[in-house]
Amino acid sequence: MDGDRRGWRQCVLMGAVFAVCMAGTTLPTPLYGLYQEKFGFSELTVTVVYAVYAFGVIGALLLAGNASDTVGRRPVLLAGLGFAAASAVCFLCATGVGWLYTGRLLSGLSAGLFTGAATAYVMELAPEHGASRATFVATAANMGGLGCGPLLAGVLSQYAPWPLYLPFVVHLALVACSTAVLLLLPETVRDRRPWSAVRPQRPGLPSRVRAVFAPAAIASFAGFALFGVFTSVSPAFLAESLDVHNRAVTGLVVALAFFSSTAGQLAVGRVGVGRSLPLGCVGLFTGLALLAGALRWDLLALVVLSAVVGGVGQGLAFRGALAAVAAASPADRRAAVISTLFVVAYAGISVPVIGVGLLVEPIGLEGAGLVFIACMAALVTTAFGYLLRHPVRADA
Repeated sequence: MDGDRRGWRQCVLMGAVFAVCMAGTTLPTPLYGLYQEKFGFSELTVTVVYAVYAFGVIGALLLAGNASDTVGRRPVLLAGLGFAAASAVCFLCATGVGWLYTGRLLSGLSAGLFTGAATAYVMELAPEHGASRATFVATAANMGGLGCGPLLAGVLSQYAPWPLYLPFVVHLALVACSTAVLLLLPETVRDRRPWSAVRPQRPGLPSRVRAVFAPAAIASFAGFALFGVFTSVSPAFLAESLDVHNRAVTGLVVALAFFSSTAGQLAVGRVGVGRSLPLGCVGLFTGLALLAGALRWDLLALVVLSAVVGGVGQGLAFRGALAAVAAASPADRRAAVISTLFVVAYAGISVPVIGVGLLVEPIGLEGAGLVFIACMAALVTTAFGYLLRHPVRADA
């Protein structure tokens, strides 16, 4: 019994560290308008600054996605916290847009190192019979942390002094506390090797996985693209079209999408993997339609509904996609296949978001958003149609 209590305590503490790191990746979201005023850059620059994060994540996944299996969980996670702290320092020192690019890149590297290693560590620290609850802790820490970032920054920047500095000072303090916690947790990898033994992890896609991977990847791409647009463009839309200048409200709207994704992922246990992927596509399509209505009629209520419904759809679709491709993959290629899915998903955060930024100047924010929604809706409809003809196995 004491061993179980100790295991759950360590599992929850590691979940808190995971949440702190992920919160740092979305912390600047409500602050982009202030940076635009300070440095005088365009909406395209905002989207590129945001998208640089995805390139950092993809680079870390490809170069060191399996590093924690080699050198141990704690060294990789300590490196991730180091990148998170360096990112916060860049934002604190920012005197131009170059600092923002660097800060976002470092933030992406921290998330890329954390995503796989922290999930595995949370699972390993939990008692043996607690796999389901440990999955809940990992899921809640990941998406919940992403949601807490804009909420924390929005509240602090709106109601406390030094709006461009205090959120990052608070995050640095949280990173310091997380480092102390991490140093107290036990290492779970027994056969450890030096960093020199880490090799880049090439994405892989065996032929037997391709039929499942195609709709899973499309739904993941569209879901992450929806999140990308919410976190990069929605603050500008709320301010310019809805006259919402309260950064706490902006942070809450963005946070709702991530919190709803957590709920969607947790619902997979009840819905079942066989139905979660097509239902997730329906949720994503509905979220996109609500966002289109919000853009067309300038309604805050539709923005909030879009965040909730689209977030639930993203959670259902992405966890269903992960389960489906993992079940279809050979055991010795599973990590490479999952890494490939993550690369596609994070490409969804970067490529469409930059496309929206490019279209803002010639056709406006509303027009750019509607073009994005039409493209993503077509992708989701394609994935849904394929899944109707080729259902995912219910036992995935």
